[in-house]
Amino acid sequence: MVVPAPGLPASVRIHEVGARDGLQNEKAVVPTEIKAEFVHRLAEAGLTTIEATSFVHPKWVPQLADAERLFPLLDDIQGVALPVLVPNERGLDRALALGADRIAVFASATESFAKANLNRTVDESLQMFAPVVARAKEQKVHVRGYLSMCFGDPWEGAVPVHQVVRVAKSLLDLGCDELSLGDTIGVATPAHVQSLLAALNEEGVPTSAIGVHFHDTYGQALANTLAALQHGVATVDASAGGLGGCPYAKSATGNLATEDLVWMLQGLGIDTGVDLGRLTATSVWLAEQLGRPSPSRTVRALSPDSHKE
Repeated sequence: MVVPAPGLPASVRIHEVGARDGLQNEKAVVPTEIKAEFVHRLAEAGLTTIEATSFVHPKWVPQLADAERLFPLLDDIQGVALPVLVPNERGLDRALALGADRIAVFASATESFAKANLNRTVDESLQMFAPVVARAKEQKVHVRGYLSMCFGDPWEGAVPVHQVVRVAKSLLDLGCDELSLGDTIGVATPAHVQSLLAALNEEGVPTSAIGVHFHDTYGQALANTLAALQHGVATVDASAGGLGGCPYAKSATGNLATEDLVWMLQGLGIDTGVDLGRLTATSVWLAEQLGRPSPSRTVRALSPDSHKE
C-alpha cells in the first residue's frame, strides 16, 4: 500500500554505486563482460545514474583494473549518467580520454582515514584534488565530491560535525557540483544525520547539493535515509543487492541495498523511475555470478529461492 508522508521530496534520484563501490570489495575478479552486463541491466531497470568504474591505479584496487576495457562497452547506453571515480590527475586523464563526462573525487573528513586511503593529510588530499576538479570543470565535466567518515571513524571515534562541515565546504569551494556524505562504517543515527545537514545549511551549503551514502552496519541505513529525506535531500546512494563495503575500513559492511531503498520509497509514494522487479532480477543474476546470496532483504523477500546455496 502506498501511503505518502508529508514534507518529503516528490522524487528521488538514486545514485547507483554497485558496479563500482559494490564490486571493488569483491576478492575474486569479476570478468569485464559481467560488469558491463550488470551496468546494462541496471540501466534497463530504470536507474539513471550508475557509477561505472574507477580510474585508480590497479595496484590499489585490482578489481577495477579493467576500467579502460569496461567503459567503451557502455557506449550504447543512452540517457544514463555514468560517473567514474578518479583519484588524481592521472586518473582524470584516463577518464577524459574515454569521453567520461561525470567524475567523482574521494575525500575524507578525518585525518586517520585520509592517511589510510590516500596516504595524505586531509588538507594535502584537498590540494591534490584542486587541479583535478579545476581541469574537469574546464572540460564541462560534472564533479561529485565523496566525503567519507562523516559520522564516525574506526580509529578516531565520533567525528565532530564542524570538522565534517569544514571539509565539505572545501570540496564545494574547489568547484564540486555535489557532495555525497558517507557514513563509511555505518554508525550514524537519524538525529545525527539531521544535525549534520542543518549545520551544512547554516554554513551556506544548499540541501540541493547534498546526497547521502549510508552503510547498514547497524541496520540504520533506511532510518538515516528517511531522516535525510525529511530534511529535503533528494539524492541517495545505494548498491544493487547491498554489495560493497570499504577495503580501507575493515569495520565497514555493506551499502544500503538499492532494492530496500526502492521498496521504502515506493511505499512513501516517492518516484524513482526504477522497476523493482527488474532490479531484483538483476541482483539475483549477479548473486549467481558471484556464487553467493544477496544480502538485500527485499531481494530475498521477492525472490525466495535467491537465498539458497
